[in-house]
Amino acid sequence: MFQIRWIWKNLKGYRVAYIIALCLVVVGAGLTLVNPMISQQIVDQVITGVPDASGQVVRHVDRLIPLVIGLVLSTLARTSVFYLVIILCERASQGVVRTLRDYLYQNMQRQDMDFYDKNRTGDLMNRLTGDMDMIRHTLAWIVRVILENVVVFIGTVVYFLTVDVIFTLILLAITPFIYVVTTRFSRKVGPLHRDSRERLSDLNVGAQENIAGNRVVRAFAREDFERKKFDGKNADYRDANMKANLLWYNYYPVVESLAQSLTVVTLLVGGLFMIYGRLTAGELLAFSSLAGTLANPMRMMGMLLNDLQRFFASSSKIIELYYTHPTIVNRYNCVSKKERFEGKVEFKDVTLSFHGSEVLKHITFTANPGETIAIMGNTGAGKTSLVNLIPRLYDATQGEVDVDGLNVKMWDKSDLRHNIGMATQDVFLFSDTVDGNIAYGDPDISEEEVKKYAHLAAADFIDGMEQGFETIIGERGVGLSGGQKQRIALARALAVRPAILILDDTTSAVDMETEKFIQQSLKNLDFPCTKFIIAQRISTTKSADKIIVLQNGEIAEMGTHEELLKHPGFYREIYDLQSDGAAPQAAQEKGE
Repeated sequence: MFQIRWIWKNLKGYRVAYIIALCLVVVGAGLTLVNPMISQQIVDQVITGVPDASGQVVRHVDRLIPLVIGLVLSTLARTSVFYLVIILCERASQGVVRTLRDYLYQNMQRQDMDFYDKNRTGDLMNRLTGDMDMIRHTLAWIVRVILENVVVFIGTVVYFLTVDVIFTLILLAITPFIYVVTTRFSRKVGPLHRDSRERLSDLNVGAQENIAGNRVVRAFAREDFERKKFDGKNADYRDANMKANLLWYNYYPVVESLAQSLTVVTLLVGGLFMIYGRLTAGELLAFSSLAGTLANPMRMMGMLLNDLQRFFASSSKIIELYYTHPTIVNRYNCVSKKERFEGKVEFKDVTLSFHGSEVLKHITFTANPGETIAIMGNTGAGKTSLVNLIPRLYDATQGEVDVDGLNVKMWDKSDLRHNIGMATQDVFLFSDTVDGNIAYGDPDISEEEVKKYAHLAAADFIDGMEQGFETIIGERGVGLSGGQKQRIALARALAVRPAILILDDTTSAVDMETEKFIQQSLKNLDFPCTKFIIAQRISTTKSADKIIVLQNGEIAEMGTHEELLKHPGFYREIYDLQSDGAAPQAAQEKGE
């Protein structure tokens, strides 16, 4: 099984401890057979006695104390061994799970945007938690119990064969029936556990989306709808679990009956064999004691196979994530540059496709260091996709994007992105202080610099907060308005002093006066910076060195504010619409 080999590979660093634990399991399982054997000696030699050479029954009472001491020592030894086994197995399993979880998280950090476009947050969380715990449970318990039962079963059979071969074969005649039942169960339960695991992922995804979107739910008074939807997914998960568990309970009576039949057979056949002198009383006692030991592996086989199927379902999901590799990676001959970039950006006949659909088509333009490039267009025109190509969040399907004269695919990703500051359209703030969010890109900047960039982003409202820059922001910026979140995100982008600044509709939620202040701040930055600004307001774009209008993924218009106004098109239409709306307001203000 590939999953077993994969687990063994990741046991590196814990293999010695785990192997010692498994060896001790064999020792402990062997000690399980000692007590019945000692009990046999007590009955045969002390209680019933053994005949001597003259045929007289002799009871060796003097051997009672040593045999009892042997029983006590055997019990203590077995308890100590299995205590040590549990400690070693837990340490190994917890260590492996920690290593795997760290690796999976790091691997997720290396993935490109396409990975997160395809995978759901709740499903990824389930792989890091529930599925990972199944790995721990398998290493710490399932493997140990399987090995213990196998050793006990083999040891018991060997011991029985040394006592009476025919009696042993009669007992073993029952085992093929148990094997057939458990095999059928194993084949049927595997798909059910995989389905149960998918239902759990759906449940987690639904809960995660509902919690993240709680404001939308309340704004539209859809609590009842969300409750019913969650209840449906919860019921589906319950039904999937019940189906898998009830399948075992359907087989359990058969397995349990077959296992218990060993005790009945032992008493009936053993009694007859004892009457005819084939067995002693002590041997019958040993057989009776070990009949339960022989039945236990059979009884647990179904449950263990059930847990193994859970393990295979969970490990398959983890392995899928473990071996997922990003498509956007550093080339072996990539160029590293620790100095600050100049900020020149060139698009050379760039085409970008997603799932066979062209999002951008033949984009060509140049942004020289220090220039401001404004990008406009209808929703879905490809504006965000265009700027995402600069930091290599996606790679161009055709053509190339150059930064400082070199294809972005040739730059070291980390060096490239350290020179780019982004304030995205979907503002995300961490559950941290305001200071921590602004300094996220450069944790070493001073408190004075944090305040300076907050001021440049018109985020002076922070001073009025209860604890100022030490105020804890709730998850995703709960408690802040859209404009406040945008200004903190802008301050975060400025704080890394980027050579290239990308603002994706960053001032859409702020008022005109605040936007004017921000535009003035961006013009007077104390560091050189090439700016890409996605906006729909003419007040934001008119002072740009170059304005690009995208339509259906293509450049429909390109030029300065004055140049674009000379020709009919999207830009002039937007200008006329916004000017018509502004004129009455300006006249009213003038009249006042």
